Amino acid sequence: MEGNSLKSRAIAFAFCVGAVSFILAMLAGAAHGGGGRGFYVALVIAIICAVMSWASAERALAGVAEAIDAAIARLASAAEGDLLSPTPDPVATALPELSRSLDGLLAQVRGNLESVHTLAMYDPVTALANRTNFRREAAALLRELPVDTLSALLFIDLDKFKAVNDSMGHAQGDHLLAMVANRLRAVVAPDGQGVPRFPRPALIGRLAGDEFTILVPEIGEPDAARALARDILYALSEPFDLAGHQVEIGASIGIALRPAHGRALTDLMRAADAAMYHAKDSGRGQVQQFSAALADRLETNLQIERDLRHALDHGEFALVFQPQLDLASGRTVGAEALLRWEHPLLGTRLPQSFIARAEESGLIAPIGDWVIDAAAAAVARWADDAAVGRLAVNVSPREIARPEFFSHLRAVLARHGAPASRLEIEITETLAMECGETVLAALAALRAEGVTIAIDDFGTGYSNLARLRALPLDKVKIDRSLIVDIAESEEARNVVHAVIGLIHGVGCLAVAEGVETAEQRAVLTVIGCDMIQGYAVARPMTEAAFGAWLTESTATPVVA
Repeated sequence: MEGNSLKSRAIAFAFCVGAVSFILAMLAGAAHGGGGRGFYVALVIAIICAVMSWASAERALAGVAEAIDAAIARLASAAEGDLLSPTPDPVATALPELSRSLDGLLAQVRGNLESVHTLAMYDPVTALANRTNFRREAAALLRELPVDTLSALLFIDLDKFKAVNDSMGHAQGDHLLAMVANRLRAVVAPDGQGVPRFPRPALIGRLAGDEFTILVPEIGEPDAARALARDILYALSEPFDLAGHQVEIGASIGIALRPAHGRALTDLMRAADAAMYHAKDSGRGQVQQFSAALADRLETNLQIERDLRHALDHGEFALVFQPQLDLASGRTVGAEALLRWEHPLLGTRLPQSFIARAEESGLIAPIGDWVIDAAAAAVARWADDAAVGRLAVNVSPREIARPEFFSHLRAVLARHGAPASRLEIEITETLAMECGETVLAALAALRAEGVTIAIDDFGTGYSNLARLRALPLDKVKIDRSLIVDIAESEEARNVVHAVIGLIHGVGCLAVAEGVETAEQRAVLTVIGCDMIQGYAVARPMTEAAFGAWLTESTATPVVA
């Protein structure tokens, strides 16, 4: 308020100084003067002193006070968001140092805010719009367009980025991502004559990891979207120079078109994502456009996801048990717990019909927790029955990658009172070859506590023999695809014989899966397999049926 400003106070103070000077001058004149003429002389002198004192005080204080008032007003406007207006002239005139400090402060605040905005809205590695920024900008662009404007959304996933990141380190991986972003910018940029490729500039974003996306607000025609995707594939197939090495990665691309595949950004992103995954499933390094078939597949996946959530909430999962037989003694040495989904409409569903979708949707974690809990409860119930042996449980790569997996497993075993020595964890061959040192150390610690560690489906992936020897393993389970022809094919027998020798060479027991005939069992016995599992022993069965079967088979060992 003006009445309370520093300037108004300075003027009042100057007036008081003048008044005091006037009074003092009058008193001094009265003491030395005489008569009427002396009084008038004293009055004139007092007025002159008062005016000069007032003027001096006003000039000395009011200018500074006005400058401070202006500086306060400028700071108040800055607090309300005005960081661009210049510092008022009174501040620069009366208090130049304050003016320079105020300018510097506001410039620093502007810089800090710009840095915060950049960090919040742009990916620091590629300088592209991050997920939040891309979604906001893309949604705004789509809202501005006429409803019949043809737009294209491309999802781009690098095919071999993880291998580069793992082998060359994250610093080189980040450098590669920056180079990928530059190539994407070059593909959508105007040509050498400055002619734009599209009527409106394309928006590029990095969603996460090695996933990029491009929105072309006006594409012209559907073939132009495919042409753009092919140009991107070509650009990303060219080698990248990383630390003197020529690195090739490639990409898989999914395309969604507006309005054919949706008008809202969320619909387009879902469609482009589905098309991209279809491209990866079809062999990678290619372009796929969303279609009616993919739409049906997407709806099916969404329905499976909804049904899985319902199954978790309503107890629709169950475990069945398939025995494992020791070939030397003919006795049961354990069983594998297999998951079944008792769907209320579709009946019993096997894992291969829903596990992939569970992993994609993230539901594999709660499903895996349910399996671990149910298996631990079964182990606890059988703790006093030595004939049962070990209970094997499959663990998916996504489950074991969770930081809390191992602590959760120990907590579940403790809660049920289940001995660790009666539990067996099965991991995939791919996980065994690719998991990091942290997971390996955790598996080794679990093994030291008595849990058996096995590789499942061996022979379906790529194995590094040196790594296989170093892994904390007890068993290797040979995949059924290698077993199926051993009774009829000498080549198949030789392969399995060699695999068994390899397994024994790294100090593990060999377990054959999918053994369905007595002939297969006989061959496996001759070539030195340790254990078998499959229909030749018994089909998967409920816990009650397994108990009855176990009692019968213990009394009469299974023989060839």
